[in-house]
Amino acid sequence: MSNIKLFQNQEIRSQWDAEQEQWLFSVIDVVGALSGSTNPRKYWSVLKTRLKKEGSQLATNCSQLKMHSADGINGGHFKRPNGFF
Repeated sequence: MSNIKLFQNQEIRSQWDAEQEQWLFSVIDVVGALSGSTNPRKYWSVLKTRLKKEGSQLATNCSQLKMHSADGINGGHFKRPNGFF
């Protein structure tokens, strides 16, 4: 099951993980909503590279799932809500 959630009038793609009984949320959508970036995909890419260079584990805990986006691109990084911060 997938669904769109709203956060401050921004669409956040989500997917229900029935096995874990938790919602997963699109990192790119959340980054876009929180940063206000006009290109959240690029923002996340640069941030992920910087985090890896710093040795952060944050960038490696994302699952890649197939989901449709408004721009027609499939895929994306998804995290559980407690994994964002």
